[in-house]
Amino acid sequence: MATFTKRGKGQWQVKIRRKGWPLQTKTFETKGDAEAWAREIESEMDRGVFVSRKEAECSTFREVIERFREEYIPRYAHPKKEESRLNHLLNYPLAEQFMASIRTKHLIEYIKTREAEGVGAHTIRLDLALISKIFEVARKDWGMDSLSNPVKRMTKPKIPQGRDRRLKRQVEVDGKIMSEETLLLQHASKRLKPIIKFALETAMRREEIVTLTWDRVNFETRTAYLPHTKNGEARTVPLSPKAIKILKELIPDKTIPIHGRVFQLSKGRLSKNFRAACLKANIKNLRFHDLRHEATSRLFENTDLDVMEIKGITGHKTLQMLARYAHLRADRLAKRLEGEKRGVQQTNPAER
Repeated sequence: MATFTKRGKGQWQVKIRRKGWPLQTKTFETKGDAEAWAREIESEMDRGVFVSRKEAECSTFREVIERFREEYIPRYAHPKKEESRLNHLLNYPLAEQFMASIRTKHLIEYIKTREAEGVGAHTIRLDLALISKIFEVARKDWGMDSLSNPVKRMTKPKIPQGRDRRLKRQVEVDGKIMSEETLLLQHASKRLKPIIKFALETAMRREEIVTLTWDRVNFETRTAYLPHTKNGEARTVPLSPKAIKILKELIPDKTIPIHGRVFQLSKGRLSKNFRAACLKANIKNLRFHDLRHEATSRLFENTDLDVMEIKGITGHKTLQMLARYAHLRADRLAKRLEGEKRGVQQTNPAER
């Protein structure tokens, strides 16, 4: 049975006593809120599904975030990135709420705030995934058995279609016709030029390229080992003859270094150099990540590798991510239907 006691201005205490159940007590600002809570608890007791909310009701989201940061973040492949995301969450009103009180509506308010800040759908979805993980850990590992995960009950922002920016095959510069790739390389700095070439040969991500070290390059097997990738899985990238040539040209005395980074630009400096090269070349709307899209497109256009083999090279997490490239082989499939045998001769994309 629930009893309600007024304990001063703006305070209503409710106590629930039921045989076979521990005493439940909580204080609310209004009697209506107290009655609603009592009805919910008594209904769960009637159905035999009640679980104490004490831990979840006494712990703020901030406290749980800080515990998660200390105990779980060191296990992540990229702990600094996730720690930064956690620290950012602490700047919002959501962090001051008790775990048991957080509902879908509060997350919707958080999403609206992030959108107003100009944050994209992909980043917001990453935030929600982290929040969901925190709730699951709190429920399963930290005694908050009654906790409900509000992220699982909400509609997440839709991710817009990926960029489809490719290097143009022909552009006119001072009356001359050349490829955008050639134009970009002409204006790239000495340290940036081999990175652009390597990116177009391997489809590797920016961070994978700038963190590649010589001890992870195997010239005998013609591979590069990437222990830490964006999706958290290690990957071994096969290197084409051209990629091998690019790497060997970076070794002045032809003696392969034992350690150290292959490319001498940090992630930030690479981006700055790339923007400067595009500006000098008057190339519009091109980002370094577009080179990965270009390289993946060329694998579909200029090789006869199957989708699983391409996935192994590029490191895309799912086949669905590569579905957007299927149209690049439509003409080849048509020829196969006419009886043409498998096999395609590679061409130079800049000359197509």
